[in-house]
Amino acid sequence: MSFVTYEMEGPVALIGLNRPDKRNAMSEAVLKDLREAITRADAQADAAVLFGHGLNFSSGLDLAELAARIAANAPPPRRRKPSAWHEAFDFIQRGGIPYVAALHGATIGGGLELACAAHIRVAEETTLFGLPEAQRGIFVGGGGTVRIQRILGYETMADMMLTGRMLTAEEGRQFRLVQYIVPPGQALARARELAARIAGNAPMINWQITNVLPRINDLSHNDGLFVESLNNAMARSPETLDRLRAFVEKRAEPLLKGNASDTSRQS
Repeated sequence: MSFVTYEMEGPVALIGLNRPDKRNAMSEAVLKDLREAITRADAQADAAVLFGHGLNFSSGLDLAELAARIAANAPPPRRRKPSAWHEAFDFIQRGGIPYVAALHGATIGGGLELACAAHIRVAEETTLFGLPEAQRGIFVGGGGTVRIQRILGYETMADMMLTGRMLTAEEGRQFRLVQYIVPPGQALARARELAARIAGNAPMINWQITNVLPRINDLSHNDGLFVESLNNAMARSPETLDRLRAFVEKRAEPLLKGNASDTSRQS
């Protein structure tokens, strides 16, 4: 049995966490199946959607599996290995295609770390965000110290970790965790719509937005402008010229309808 479903919808890969009886808790088996799915999507799709089957996106790390592993008192490895969580989530955030996360219900711990690896997040009004690791005697381990902290800032993330504070969908929007809020049952549809639009962009531009843009944000002002200039000096693909001519000749398709109607629910 696979704990992650995979389906192609045109140029968009739909990747679903499929362990609803455990609130899509992230076990080693789930992580393995997720890595296989995102590797497949990188080769086949132009954009992808992450979602959770059942009532929740993901409740995070499988604590029962962790407890059993600790109780076994296995000797530590001879040398430190790269984190499988870091490798998988980095491949989502800085891989070849953009990801849209459709969130609902529990999106906590490792589930929130996974969601923050996506480039766009759509949350249903039922979504709850949390980082309860401290109450379980553990520290975040899926890259949250980097991804979540850069979104929330230290103070808000520390508050959530130290006190167990949960954020509602609206609070998540206020703290930049999500860009879109939708009524219950509509996150996946909205995420699919956004991913389809993203897949219509030139692949190289999508790659620059998801890989170059965040790196420039880590640079100094002058270095950022320098890297921007280097990217603009790259050879243009024939597709770029076709798209420019389509716009000039008024052959380009108009922007998707409906965007203006929900701007009040966007960040």
